Amino acid sequence: MRNAVEVAVTGLGLVTPGGIGVGPSWRAVTEARPAAAWDPLLAHHRVRISCRVPGFDAAALLGARRAHRLDPFVQFALVAAREAVADAGLDPATWDGGRVGVVLGCADGGPITVEEQHRVLLGEGPARVSPLLLPKQLPNMLAGQAALEFGARGPNLVVATACASGASAVGTARDLLALDRCDIVLTGGSEAMLTPLVMAGFAQMGALSQREEDPQGASRPFDAGRDGFVAGEGAGILVLERAADARARGARVRGRIVGYGASADAHHLTSPHPEGRGLEAAIRAALADAGLSPGEVGHVNAHGTSTPLNDLAEARVIHRVLTGRPLVTSTKGVTGHLLGAAGAVEAVFAVLTAEQRLVPPTANLTSLDPRMDIDVASRPTPAPGGVILSNSSGFGGQNAVLVLAPA
Repeated sequence: MRNAVEVAVTGLGLVTPGGIGVGPSWRAVTEARPAAAWDPLLAHHRVRISCRVPGFDAAALLGARRAHRLDPFVQFALVAAREAVADAGLDPATWDGGRVGVVLGCADGGPITVEEQHRVLLGEGPARVSPLLLPKQLPNMLAGQAALEFGARGPNLVVATACASGASAVGTARDLLALDRCDIVLTGGSEAMLTPLVMAGFAQMGALSQREEDPQGASRPFDAGRDGFVAGEGAGILVLERAADARARGARVRGRIVGYGASADAHHLTSPHPEGRGLEAAIRAALADAGLSPGEVGHVNAHGTSTPLNDLAEARVIHRVLTGRPLVTSTKGVTGHLLGAAGAVEAVFAVLTAEQRLVPPTANLTSLDPRMDIDVASRPTPAPGGVILSNSSGFGGQNAVLVLAPA
C-alpha cells in the first residue's frame, strides 16, 4: 500500500574517502578517482589497503575538547550533520527540538576506542582505563551526541543492520515523519572500523581485495576481475522533512524519498542468497510502497561491493526484477565499502544524481562479468528518466532499499 506522506530531502552532508563535504565527495565519484591506498596502520597485516577520509582534523573541525570526547565514528557524523543542517537552512537555536528526531545507522560503534583502551588495560592495568570508554564507544552515542549537538529532543535511535544500517536508518526516519512522530529528522549513517582487529577479521574471512600491487584498482564492482571489497570510513547525513512543511518554509527540496523496503535473506550469516531473493523482496516492497512498477526505475545505485558473491547476486536481481534495464552504478569503486555508513552515503549520491541528472561511473570497471546481464555505467552518463533505487545489504542477510525521486 502506498505511503501517502511525501518526504523531502532538504539537507545533505558527507565525510567520505573522496573528501570532506558534499562537493569534494561528489567530484571524486563523478571523476572516478579511487581513494584506496596503502594503510600504515595495517603494515603487518595480510591485507594492507583501505579507504580513509583524507585530511580529517577533528580538533580543527569540532574543537579540541569536543573531539577528545568522541570516537571517530561520532566525529565523522557530527561534521557531516553540521553541513546537512546548514544546507537545509535550519537553525537549531530556533527550532522546536521536541519535534526533531535523530535516526542514524552504524554496524559496530567505536572499535577504535575499544582497541585503544584494551591496550591500556593489558599494558597499564584497569585503573588506567579511561572513564570515557563507554561514552565514546557505545553505538547509541552516535544519535545521542547528535541530539546534544543540535538540541534534538525527539525520537533518538541507532539502527544496526550491518552494511545496510545507513539505508535502514533513512527508511526508519521516513516512517517517523509519515507517522507524525516528528517534523524534522537527521538521518544517515557513520562508520570508523578501520582498526587492526576489525581489518584482521575481515581479512581472515576472505572478504577483502588482495590486489595490493594496485590499491587504486582494488575495488572494482561488477568487474570480472573483482576479488573482494576495500574497507572505508566516513559518514552521510540527510535532513528529512515532510514535503509540505519544507515548501511552507521556503526550503530548497533537493530530492524526495518516495519508497522504502526491507527484508532478511534468512539464508547465511555472511553470504547473500545466490539468487538474491531477500534483496528482491526488499526491492518489490520499496516499489510497492512508492506505488511504482519495476519498469519505472531508471537508475540503480547498487550495493556493488566488489565481492564475487554479492555483485553476481545483485546483478541477477536487477536483471530479473527491473524490466526497463535501468542504468546501474556502484560508487564503491571510489569510496570503498563504508560498511554501516554505505547506504547513507549512497543515498546522498542518489539524491545528487537526481538533482544533477548525472550518473557517476563505476570506477575500475574494465570488463563486466559475462554472467551479468545489466547495463553498468563506466563513464559519467546523463541520468535516464524514472526513479532511482539505492540498494544496501549486509551480514546476517539484511537488505534495505530506498526509492528516490527528483524534487
